[in-house]
Amino acid sequence: MKHPQRYYSLIVLSLAFAAIGCPAAPGPVAPPPAPNSAGTTPQSSAGTNGSDESEAVPIQLILNWFPEAEHGGFYAALVHGYYKEAGLDVEIVPGGPGVKASLQVATKRRTFGIDNADKILMAASQEATTVALMSPMQISPRCIMVHEASGIKKFEDLKDITLAMGTTQTFSLFMQKKLPLTNIRVVPYKGALARFLTEDDFAQQAYVFSEPFIAKQKGAKPYNLMVSDLGFDPYTSVLVTHPETIQEDPSMVRGFVQASVKGWQKYLESPKETNEHIEKQNTEMDQDILAFGADALKPLCVTDEVPTENMGAMTLKRWQTLADQLVEVEAIDKGSVDVSKIVDTQFLKAK
Repeated sequence: MKHPQRYYSLIVLSLAFAAIGCPAAPGPVAPPPAPNSAGTTPQSSAGTNGSDESEAVPIQLILNWFPEAEHGGFYAALVHGYYKEAGLDVEIVPGGPGVKASLQVATKRRTFGIDNADKILMAASQEATTVALMSPMQISPRCIMVHEASGIKKFEDLKDITLAMGTTQTFSLFMQKKLPLTNIRVVPYKGALARFLTEDDFAQQAYVFSEPFIAKQKGAKPYNLMVSDLGFDPYTSVLVTHPETIQEDPSMVRGFVQASVKGWQKYLESPKETNEHIEKQNTEMDQDILAFGADALKPLCVTDEVPTENMGAMTLKRWQTLADQLVEVEAIDKGSVDVSKIVDTQFLKAK
């Protein structure tokens, strides 16, 4: 399985925004979704649970990548009928290389989207504003995968190796600014594991619930350095919508958020049925890696500060810290984003 670079530079962001700068017609109606990695059109929740389809509000949720465990809670809300119970006819549209979820929501092509906090802030700095509603992952899954035999146990130990990572990605900019990286040869990250499996002095970027599992399957013994331990910890798989959607239909937004939270609680508790559905949407994800991913997600989603009953919680303080870090690494301009206008946690509480 390959994971091409997930983060885009400001130049790519600007070009992408210019390319789709004309919004589609207002409302939930959107262009037909692109085929997923299995070559089929994404499934809708229409007709589940015996509800009257004509009474359900049609909604599209655009993912930031192909369906994986990181989207598990949203799929669980679909599979277990939580969106339908909220009166919503939800279609989950897979992302992929080149898909900018925040931009599609900012231009109202999709009603909701999934993106990571740094991308959301970078898009907002270019006037592609969305509003973050909830974050299932409290701890970023981003890691640097090294060989256990290397003796590298913390970031300060990183030296005398080749490191594959995207040099313009925000976590990479932060690492390069904060660490000495003594005798580190940084090479482009190409998404493959071939060099890691054959070179003991090779390390690479990864998501803790994905590449390490595959490396172990192929006989390697990886050790993960969590980028969050450096203090760079963006909320991940954040649910966003357009500001006007909140103004026009707050009850619908509340219903979607509440169902999504319930879906994440269900997924972390019992992921099997949802994983079977995800595999049908993305055949590159088999049940073993999805089960591993669901298990690896638990400590990222449920923490001492955010227990299961508070699933999805976010704080303005953490958003501001991230914004300041992006300014520090020159990913966004100072004063280009007001975090108080792009975070709204009111819908996490049922009325």
